[in-house]
Amino acid sequence: MHEVKFDDVDGINALASDEFGDWGAEVEVTQEKINGFAELTGDTQWIHVDVERAKKESPFGGPIAHGFLTLSLLPGMASFPLQVTGQGSAVNYGASGLRFLAPVPAGSRIHARSRVVGAEALPKGTLITAEIEIAVVGVEKPSLRYGMQILYMAPRG
Repeated sequence: MHEVKFDDVDGINALASDEFGDWGAEVEVTQEKINGFAELTGDTQWIHVDVERAKKESPFGGPIAHGFLTLSLLPGMASFPLQVTGQGSAVNYGASGLRFLAPVPAGSRIHARSRVVGAEALPKGTLITAEIEIAVVGVEKPSLRYGMQILYMAPRG
């Protein structure tokens, strides 16, 4: 892992790559997690929570995780190729893109990997964009691809 100061835009951009880093920790996506997410968000579509119906009618042969549940599990499995230092704070700035590419079946294990896309200086700090893939373990095609943007700001005072 490369360590770089938050305001070293050239140094961060030098680490940008088309190649993804290593896979991070694995997380199991249980039916209980899916049901809890459905209850929390109000998204109780049968393809996620009705196991018997999903086994009979779903094109995936059973229930699948919500795309946003899959994305929300990212902090527990993230593998970022860059250690940013010297910032006062870092805030989620948004997304440069998000695609749900393949299902995450209930009971599967997922993992994530990332790459640095680039950095730019903004008036409030340095905006770093990374691309992240989350995939079912053992499946080549990623389940989702996310362009994560984080704004790193100088310490106050």
